[in-house]
Amino acid sequence: MVYKPKAILLYSGGLDSTLALHILVSQNIDVTALTFITPFYNYNRESKIFKNIIATVNKFGCRLKTIDLQEEYLPLLKSPKYGFGSAANPCIDCRILMMKYAKKVMEEEKADFIATGEVLGQRPFSQTIRWLKKIDSEAGVEGLVLRPLSAKLLPITIPEKLGLVNREALFGIKGRSRRFQLDLAKRFEITGYPSPAGGCILTELAFKRRFDDLKRHNPNFSFKEVILLKFGRHFRLNDSVKAVIGRNRDENEEMLKHAGPEDVIFEVIDYKGPVGLYFGNIEESSLLRAASIIVTYSKAPKNVPVKVRFYNRIGFEKIIESEAALLEYVHNFLIK
Repeated sequence: MVYKPKAILLYSGGLDSTLALHILVSQNIDVTALTFITPFYNYNRESKIFKNIIATVNKFGCRLKTIDLQEEYLPLLKSPKYGFGSAANPCIDCRILMMKYAKKVMEEEKADFIATGEVLGQRPFSQTIRWLKKIDSEAGVEGLVLRPLSAKLLPITIPEKLGLVNREALFGIKGRSRRFQLDLAKRFEITGYPSPAGGCILTELAFKRRFDDLKRHNPNFSFKEVILLKFGRHFRLNDSVKAVIGRNRDENEEMLKHAGPEDVIFEVIDYKGPVGLYFGNIEESSLLRAASIIVTYSKAPKNVPVKVRFYNRIGFEKIIESEAALLEYVHNFLIK
């Protein structure tokens, strides 16, 4: 009976990892697709992208394993060993963390090697030969990571040496252009993959500005505070007070879901409008400022005082009357 090699593929659902999946399956390799769910990707288990992942993996006749990364991210965000990329993205440390999980899954499933859809030079910070080697070394998977799209430009791996993979059927893609991958997708008749935009929120400059403000004013931030950076408009009212105001119903619901019992919620009474979260010292001047800002974004009349309720789930409550502020004034406090 011919032995069928087994691989663990780090699978995002994007074009590159789907091409890698196709290449492995076409070489009669038994693949388990490993997908990581983090709060900083633009998908979750109910999203269209995640459902597309399930459909694609099923189409190829492979298994899907998902791992949720939550609190493991906090040390990476506070002090990544290898620093940040151009924004708030600790890419090297993040990749090492994922590789360590992939190694664990490989050992549990008695697989032969790990594979990824990484392309040499596509991301200048994390996908150079130097950093790919460093990531593999730190994760304890040296020689065991096959990168089918760029394999011919990289040192030969153990599965190739053992004849588990045909190196001649792999590729030597390099750089940021996706032309070659798009040509391969046509050749392999792969469709329905998402565009490369809309990936990890940590790479976005707008998120970086919020993250930098959080670190500056609260170096001992919690994981929940980082999650809340994804939602709403953020206002730095003074060095010790910040307010977050939702932009739509979905954001309002997400903010309330992540608010703890002690967190102060505020909203306009008697008129439709957003939900706000207030963090920091409870002081009259800052409460008044937060109230005027939320009235500005509500359906309340702008030229008369209206009531704004501040409260939390452990008994605090205060009602303040305030008029809407001018947008020019509001924008002075916005973390842009």
